[in-house]
Amino acid sequence: MAQERQERIEAQDPGPQDAPTGTGVAPSRRGLSVARRFVAAGTNPYDEVDWEQRSAVIQGESGDVVFEQREVDIPKGWSQLATNVVVSKYFRGPLGTPARERSVRQLIGRVVNTISEWGEAQGYFATPADQQTFSDELTHLLLQQKASFNSPVWFNVGVEPKPQCSACFILSVDDTMDSILDWYRKEGVIFKGGSGSGVNLSRLRSSKERLGGGGTASGPVSFMRAADASAGVIKSGGKTRRAAKMVVLNADHPDIEEFIQCKADEERKAWALIAAGYDSSLDGPAYSSIFFQNANNSVRVTDEFMRAALEGREWSTRFVKEPDKIYKTMSARKLLRTIAEATHQCGDPGMQFDTTINDWHTCPNTGRINASNPCSEYMHLDDSACNLASLNLMKFVEPNGTFDVASFRHAVDVMITAQDIVIDRSSYPTAEITANAHAYRELGLGYANLGALLMSLGLPYDSDAGREYGAALTALMCGQAYLQSGRIAAALGPYEGYARNRDPHLHVIEKHRGYTHKLDSALVPLDLLAAARESWDDALEQARAAGVRNSQVTVLAPTGTIAFMMDCDTTGVEPDIALVKYKKLVGGGLLKIVNNTVPRALRRLGYDSREVQEIVEYLDEQETIEGAPALRPEHLAVFDCAFKPARGTRTIHPLGHLRMMGAVQPFISGAISKTINMPEHATVDDIEEAYVEAWRLGLKAVAIYRDGCKKTQPLNTARPGAKAGSTPAVATASPQPTRRRLSTDRQALCHKFDMAGHEGYIHVGFYEDGTPGEIFIKMAKEGSTVSGLMDTIGVLTSMALQYGVPLEVLVSKFSHVRFEPSGFTKNPDIPMAKSLTDYIFRFLGSRFLSGDARAQVGLVEREAPAPPAAVLETTVTETTSVRTAIAFSPQADAPSCPDCGGLMVRNGSCYKCLNCGATSGCS
Repeated sequence: MAQERQERIEAQDPGPQDAPTGTGVAPSRRGLSVARRFVAAGTNPYDEVDWEQRSAVIQGESGDVVFEQREVDIPKGWSQLATNVVVSKYFRGPLGTPARERSVRQLIGRVVNTISEWGEAQGYFATPADQQTFSDELTHLLLQQKASFNSPVWFNVGVEPKPQCSACFILSVDDTMDSILDWYRKEGVIFKGGSGSGVNLSRLRSSKERLGGGGTASGPVSFMRAADASAGVIKSGGKTRRAAKMVVLNADHPDIEEFIQCKADEERKAWALIAAGYDSSLDGPAYSSIFFQNANNSVRVTDEFMRAALEGREWSTRFVKEPDKIYKTMSARKLLRTIAEATHQCGDPGMQFDTTINDWHTCPNTGRINASNPCSEYMHLDDSACNLASLNLMKFVEPNGTFDVASFRHAVDVMITAQDIVIDRSSYPTAEITANAHAYRELGLGYANLGALLMSLGLPYDSDAGREYGAALTALMCGQAYLQSGRIAAALGPYEGYARNRDPHLHVIEKHRGYTHKLDSALVPLDLLAAARESWDDALEQARAAGVRNSQVTVLAPTGTIAFMMDCDTTGVEPDIALVKYKKLVGGGLLKIVNNTVPRALRRLGYDSREVQEIVEYLDEQETIEGAPALRPEHLAVFDCAFKPARGTRTIHPLGHLRMMGAVQPFISGAISKTINMPEHATVDDIEEAYVEAWRLGLKAVAIYRDGCKKTQPLNTARPGAKAGSTPAVATASPQPTRRRLSTDRQALCHKFDMAGHEGYIHVGFYEDGTPGEIFIKMAKEGSTVSGLMDTIGVLTSMALQYGVPLEVLVSKFSHVRFEPSGFTKNPDIPMAKSLTDYIFRFLGSRFLSGDARAQVGLVEREAPAPPAAVLETTVTETTSVRTAIAFSPQADAPSCPDCGGLMVRNGSCYKCLNCGATSGCS
């Protein structure tokens, strides 16, 4: 076996070297031989797809057109959503001019031809035929939606002579005013270019330390205020995406407690402003007037800290300028608890596990890893950059349901080669990053659609089988990436910093390889497992012989906009959000789409066509698969999603998400961008447990978001004298119905609503104990039929309440009633309603029922119960494909899109817009 492997490596090697490398540039190079797999010689890859002309139109929430380009050439198999995103985001040239790109051929051709020419000029290809093969194979991957580069490549390659191609940057800052001010400038340049950055501020002396010239230092949290303001201003300018940044502080820094609390303290200020009547949206004046809203914060902790917390020991913070001197000793468990409490309150800070991060570091002899990019998937040296790309896993599934291992490996080879070519022709925001990018050549290849793939295979996301399959796929991707990196090193030399880091880098490769032999062969297809192990065996041999071209090769990014381009159902390492999704059509109306992976999964599980039809029809009608006829209980877990359906109870537990991350982390060079979403009723204990479990599982970083922790509900309209959501009193039953009248003078609430252009007011009168006793509904259009019906509903509801009918009974009966008019609302707690009746009773339920009562009647806390909180607006033309993949917003407190106004959804630790494809992150 070893002999066969060595022969295969030699067959793909570009030729004998004059001397073993690992010590610098190889003296003898002949370029790479590129194999054909997807496109036959002499075949034009653009001729292998059917084309059609479409219009790309994106409408805002108010119905106004925010983007429009007509008569664009699009592959017929691409969805309308992919069309809208690609045309609006990636086509270059002024709209309405001949210079504007009008075809996906032009877009892909611009990028592929440029990269191919760069590769030829830099000596990447052994022959002109190899260059043509590379160009054809890369075109095929991009055109067939099998792979995509990160957004800056699509924005800039072929447009600018030295394009910015990296989405992720890590900066450094020293304890001098010049360095701090330079940090602000560098971040601004990165944000202006549409990318994101991260920084660790632990080198800045604390607010407890003295300055050299006298006086007390400001401390890192103080300087964070200025950086946050700068990011907010640049975000307001909004070129292609909003500012994205990460701020890290070590747990032994004297200002760590202030850092942990800084966003939670500001959150309380926002609550006070909202209660005073200010707009509660995340982009409104309440949140815009407080600090630290433009950054993700993370506490960097060591294994020693985590062990001290679990064992009840003390933890000491130390002065920055005198590290041998202790500032304060405290309970490590209490500090961990403080982190969990702040996260529970506002979603920050997250945690990064320093010991694990640096144990897997390939270049420790150059410097340690101190920080990450905004979404925490890229972790490497200070002042460095990473260009990202992702593979669409579902595109490698064959019709019989098996995964095409050979094609996947070849796709990795092509993408790693393309990403490496890009490095030397790119521009970078600082001289330090430029030098490190050339010297360490960091790459971040990842994937999307893991959740959809597992469901299609009949594997529950939260299962040993699902985790082992995901781990094996990730292992194959990373092992093959390192193998190709080794081949490029043999042809062109290893990365410049490899010589000084050869031993630790080989040690990390050996660690990755070792984990492949821990995978359970009983749970992973043998061809996949064998290929994963083989790729690491070959990668290690290749690296020992010639070094590697890249100091890191893989990450798992959130795949925001590029996931739309590839028509992915799920992003990154995420499971599916929900089985039932909605699409808003231009001109009005909703199209409900049942997840098209469900029938595929049912057939895989052995259900016949009749059973599949019955189950899908049940799902379509009930909007949950629970209780579907013929569905066996043991298969329910296959269809579990990230968020609980409005009429169901099943969801993936937060620990299920963490365990999947733990399964794939050993096979990633960097880390994983993923937020662990928790329901509103999650406790501080739940969050603390999740942080501890993340550390135990060997994760490098984790972020947790408790739904509803942003106070975006209109607190100024809360019922006087009672908490919103309190349980109403129920009149005591008697043999004869007794009417409980309200007093002449009573407290009342007035709520204005606007649903699909129908404005009105809901007046709720209260008994002395604060429970609702009467409802009046006034529509803006007096005398209309709708107004009369709403008035009738108000009177009937009032009489029912006064005669003792429990409110939860009424809410259960009348919520989810579907008839026209229906559509969007301006209430962040009920972003979409199926009818006026649905809106009224869901409003009453969300405002006056307890959490348990809301759950019992099918109202998901802080989530839109049945229709989505945000749906896609797509232009339907005669040629539009109907296979648009869409999803709804799982958080009602998500921000609105700065481009089109649609409600965004959480994506990793950032947000994405399902309407126009905008993202708030860096990938």
